[in-house]
Amino acid sequence: MVLLGASLSVLAAATPFASAKTSSSRPAQPAAPAAAAPAEPGKEPLQTNDNAADGVAAVVNDSIISDYDLRQRVALFLATSGVQPTPDRLKQIREQVLTQLETERLEMLEATKNKISVSTGEVDKAINNILSDNHISLDQLKKVMSGAGVEMSTFRGQIAAQIAWSKAVDAQYGDNIHITQQAVDGEMDRILAGKDKVHFRVFEIFEAVDSPEQDAKVLQSVQGLLEQIRSGAGFDTVARQFSQNPTAAQGGDLGIIQEGQLVPELNNALLKMKPGQVSEPIKASGGYYLLFLRGRLEPAGTKIPDKPAASDTPGELPLARVLLPIGTKPGEKLLQGAMQAANMLRQHIDGCEHLQEVVSHLRGAMYFNLGKMQLASLSVQMRDALEKTHPGETTEPFTSPAGIELIVRCDAPAPTIQRFEAPKREEVENQLYETQMSVYARRYLRDLKRVANIETAEDRALKNAKSSSAALR
Repeated sequence: MVLLGASLSVLAAATPFASAKTSSSRPAQPAAPAAAAPAEPGKEPLQTNDNAADGVAAVVNDSIISDYDLRQRVALFLATSGVQPTPDRLKQIREQVLTQLETERLEMLEATKNKISVSTGEVDKAINNILSDNHISLDQLKKVMSGAGVEMSTFRGQIAAQIAWSKAVDAQYGDNIHITQQAVDGEMDRILAGKDKVHFRVFEIFEAVDSPEQDAKVLQSVQGLLEQIRSGAGFDTVARQFSQNPTAAQGGDLGIIQEGQLVPELNNALLKMKPGQVSEPIKASGGYYLLFLRGRLEPAGTKIPDKPAASDTPGELPLARVLLPIGTKPGEKLLQGAMQAANMLRQHIDGCEHLQEVVSHLRGAMYFNLGKMQLASLSVQMRDALEKTHPGETTEPFTSPAGIELIVRCDAPAPTIQRFEAPKREEVENQLYETQMSVYARRYLRDLKRVANIETAEDRALKNAKSSSAALR
């Protein structure tokens, strides 16, 4: 089911690993481990055969990350991102995934030490949210994972790890955070005072630089993430897998940011960006950032022009075509799967600028630049589909003798203008809590890394080579 694989790029984008908390609504920690508490790390028998199919990829404070763990997580990322990597890029992705697994294992060890558990119900709830957001069933999700060679336990384990770390940070520092009504009042006043400024809907990916000698390696890693995004991986998918800020649990979502609210390096980058753009790596606040500007909100009171009617389609249009070929007589399951993939793909097409690159990473999908086409020369089916679109939009998928079709309008869409509206008090309280918790979480993880003993298979091989060399001298 190649075409079902095309739908995977949106699955991780909706994974609700954790939710915002307020000082009055933080969940109580379970008194005892729940039924689906993650297995205690560090109890695995040490394997000495590095060439074995399930050998050791890394050891974190005597807790083993196996090659199998690493292969599964690489497969999960490739499946959920839709990236078809080159050998060089695959090597880079493997290194990035291993780094993330090492961080995750440190977090899990800390959660276990503090008797933090994650119940089956909590993981099930997160998965149910994924199913709801993506309009798929659990059986369909299992088939997608199975087709990518990913065990559901790998997917569930990642969700559980995110929840466990969120709980661990909350248990350690939650009592230190007190969001008073006066603080909320002050933040509301600041927001209302800035209602005449531009606001941004921003997503982030962050990787920390814990020491100067790490700078070049971290920059290279972030540049690799940017390449993956430009190759078709969803920004929120990459953020969930690799970002080191707590916003990773929400796909990197920073929420609504007022002009001047972020540090100057990030604020200046946002001012130069257009909605839909991803920044180059930005060095600021202890590491490197990628920013994705999802939307721009104009000052309150800005007049919003009426949207043109769909019937205003001109007689000639620049068009592109995306084809999912499934044969002339596909089976019902293949047809349903391909139509589902096409619907998901449609939601993530943003005009024609990067369309060919995105399609090139979807196995089996085909891209055609049709150029300027006279509508009268198109089939009735295509004309009917295009009549429901506006500039820059994509038709709903339809069947043809060639397969499942999507027609994309390449004419520039009229700028979408939205104006800023003040958030509710509850939303402001949540954001204040999450901002403070983010600072504590980064400090907590940094402290864990400083005293951690992490050794990869490559580190061990290098150490053995040095020992052998010294013995021969």
